[in-house]
Amino acid sequence: MEQKQTTKRWLADSVVLGGIAQFGDLVLFASRFFVRVFRRPFEGKEIVRQMDEIGSKSFVLVAFTGFAIGVVLAMQSRTTLARFGAEDLMPSMLALSVFKEIGPVLTSLVLAGRLGAGIGAEIGSMRVTEQIDALEVAALKPYHYLVLTRVIACIVMFPMMTMMADMIAMSGGYLESVISSDLDYRVFFTNAFESMRLSDLIIDTGKTSVFGFIVAMVSCYKGFNVRGGTREVGQAAMQAVVLSSLLILLADVVVVKLSLMFFPPV
Repeated sequence: MEQKQTTKRWLADSVVLGGIAQFGDLVLFASRFFVRVFRRPFEGKEIVRQMDEIGSKSFVLVAFTGFAIGVVLAMQSRTTLARFGAEDLMPSMLALSVFKEIGPVLTSLVLAGRLGAGIGAEIGSMRVTEQIDALEVAALKPYHYLVLTRVIACIVMFPMMTMMADMIAMSGGYLESVISSDLDYRVFFTNAFESMRLSDLIIDTGKTSVFGFIVAMVSCYKGFNVRGGTREVGQAAMQAVVLSSLLILLADVVVVKLSLMFFPPV
């Protein structure tokens, strides 16, 4: 019995120490971005290609996500507010919910699921087939070409995709309002945005750049450090999605806390 307990403790300690070591490696891997981002080569064409890959390939998925968010939130909030005779507040409640929290987080999680697996699997396949080693031998700076380009593209495109999802969500909410109560669009959008502040839009949309950095960096890290064969590539892609999703939720807590400290609600 004592031997089994000792073995369990040793395994638990190994898991904890392994997780700490992996997190430290991830931080070191990410720190190279800030050191090399302003160094040549800048790989502008590859950045544009990655931005197009993120935007065009994710458009339909993000659009459906945004539309579903808007319709469901409008239906749920209308039912709840009607109990208190405050149904007129539905557009304002919808806008605050979508722009401040639900839109940015859900859009980032959806993109993390699509991009995290793709980036992790792509770079992992290049690692196991020794393509990255070939780039290093040829002095072509694979970190610049493979990591910097994807991270920059995600930092730029995540806020754009979030704004698109937010607007589609508001359109979905308006469509539900028209069907349910024949609400005029001028009344709907006036009520929706009269309680919004510019700081809300900037901060809560801009925080998705942090989420994009997390998704791209975690995925590239997992792909770069694959060892083995195709099975390990699949595991790296799965781990990239899970870890980046968890870090997005954790980062959201930190960003919201900081935003409330510096921009308290009126």
